[in-house]
Order: sequence, then C-alpha cells, then structure tokens
Amino acid sequence: MADVSQQQVESTLKEVIDPYLELDLVAAKAVKNIAVNGGKVTVDIELGYPAKGHIPTLTSKLKEKVAAIAGVKDVAINITSKVVSHGVQKGVKPIEGVKNIIAVASGKGGVGKSTVAVNLALALSAEGATVGILDADIYGPSQPTMLGVKMKPESKDGKSLEPLMSYHLQSMSIGYLIDEETPMIWRGPMVTQALEQLLRDTNWKDIDYLIVDLPPGTGDVQLTLAQKVPVTGAIIVTTPQDIALLDARKGLKMFEKVDIPVLGVVENMSTHICSKCGHEEHIFGAGGGEKMAEQYDVDFLGALPLDMRIREETDSGKPTVVADPECRIAQIYRDIARRVAAKLSLRKKDFSAKFPSIVIQNT
Repeated sequence: MADVSQQQVESTLKEVIDPYLELDLVAAKAVKNIAVNGGKVTVDIELGYPAKGHIPTLTSKLKEKVAAIAGVKDVAINITSKVVSHGVQKGVKPIEGVKNIIAVASGKGGVGKSTVAVNLALALSAEGATVGILDADIYGPSQPTMLGVKMKPESKDGKSLEPLMSYHLQSMSIGYLIDEETPMIWRGPMVTQALEQLLRDTNWKDIDYLIVDLPPGTGDVQLTLAQKVPVTGAIIVTTPQDIALLDARKGLKMFEKVDIPVLGVVENMSTHICSKCGHEEHIFGAGGGEKMAEQYDVDFLGALPLDMRIREETDSGKPTVVADPECRIAQIYRDIARRVAAKLSLRKKDFSAKFPSIVIQNT
C-alpha cells in the first residue's frame, strides 16, 4: 500500500469550504502544518476569527474527510483561533490595547441597533474573543441599562478611565459618568470631543474587537468616527420596511465615501412569531435587508426575529446571548458574530505596530 502524502491531505482539505470564510482552508491560508507519519495524519489549522461554537463541527468534518484517504489509520485535527489587527483608514492613529474597531450603525433610530451591538459583542466574547463595547450615543446612552451596570468608572491617574466589566465585556459610556435623568444639552463639537475622549482615554486591555454603538443617522459623530477613529469595518442594522432601508442605504453610502469597509447588513425584527400559536408573519415586510445587501454588493450577515424576550432581557440588563445562551436567538447572534469576524479576517492585515518609530536627532 502506498504511503499517504502531504499533497493528498492538502487536496482533501481543499474540498472543505468553511461556511464563514466562504473559502477552502488552504485558500484562506488557515492550514499551518500537515504532518504524515505512516498512517497517522496530523493537521494544524489556525482560523483568523474566534469560532468556539464552530470548531467541533469543522473538526469532525475534516476528520471524516481525511480519514477517507486510502492508507490513513489515525487523524488528529488541531484547530485554534488567532485574531490580528487589520487595516484602517489612511492617516488615522491606532488605539492602544485595541486590535480592531467595528462600528454598528443605522440610518435611523428605532431599528434595535444598540440591542444588536451589545448581543454581537457578547456573541464574539462567547466565541472566544476579548471584546469591548463603546457607547457612542452621547445623547441617548443605552448600554449601561443593557449591561446592567450602575457604577462609575475609576481613574487611577486622574487622566484616564478604567473600563467597566460586565459579562466579560469591557465597556465605556457617557451614561456611566452622568446621572441617567440628566439630558445632554451639548452642541456637535462637544459631543465629538466627548466621543474621542471616551475612546482614547479609556485603558482598553488587549481587545480583539471593540464594538462601537453609534447614534442613528449620518451626522457629526459618524463623521468624527470616519476621520479620527481607526475603524476596521462597519455593520449596518436595518428592519425590512422600506423607510428603514432608505435610511440604512444612506449610512452604507457614508461609510463607502470615507473608505470604511461595510462588513455587511443585519436585518432586525425580520419576522414576528406569535407566542400563542407560533404563526410567523413578516409584519415589516420581507427580504429587504437581503435585497439591499445584494444591491450594494455587501454581505447579508443574518436576520433576527421580532421577539418579546429580546426586549425584556436587554431592558433587565441581561441580554439574550448571556440570558439564554442555548436559545435559537443567541445562536443566530453567534452565527452573525462568526460571519463578521471571518469577513474581517480576510481583509488586509495592519503591520504598523511592528515597525519601529524612526527618530531623527541632530548630533
């Protein structure tokens, strides 16, 4: 019997398409090592995105494929994840302690953007990443309520703030610094300065993904983000109704104009399932998010139902992904999180941190 070759194993691995990368693992440069020793094959794979919930399925699929090669007696598949920094807009300084910044935006209010942002952050964390969330909605901060945090952040040096921890998430919001009944009667420049300070003066600690929950619209805050904050990618949240899609398109076009890649569209409140009889109804229309994604050649990341539990759980400070990790909605969020991180992993890497600074001195 002929010995098994590395080429045979590699060809077999090319037949397995990762559903999140939408590429085979060889093309995605995820195969780090193939060792063949007699009839024993060991394959080391490193995914560029956190995938705790996906690794068992992928492992068994690869094992099955490799085991089917003639002459293979034993298969060991080792899959790990490693998140690196990816490129951002030109001329924008990176933020210390943060590898990637993902902006979650919507063209209009009331589409459930903050709920999607917090659950997405928690889903990325559940998949194995170190995650932070910045509440950039200065006028209407909702993350303190959603994360159930009532404390004020500490400042050890009087200049910077320590992020508050909740469900393994590092978080920062203007809502932590003011009384929740106090309205922010500020003009645009004050708001944008506050956003920059919250972002740059927070001691983020080794974050793989910082989720920025943006206020609705395409105004001052979004422009500041585009010009001064190193954003790796943006996600647009919409509902299926025409008026929400119209505004979501404006948000998408804004990011395109400022060279921030749109990673995809999430359709929220996609269908309503009756809690009494289980009847499913598209009360806001059907398929709008998918059509929009297709029209603008961006990815459709997933659809979430209109469900009372999502509202109840976020209002009570325990979002769905942590309130009921095994439920269908939490699994949809985790699927969206893997899709977002996988799309990001295929973008160009940022090597700026590896280059030394050149200092010119007159001697």
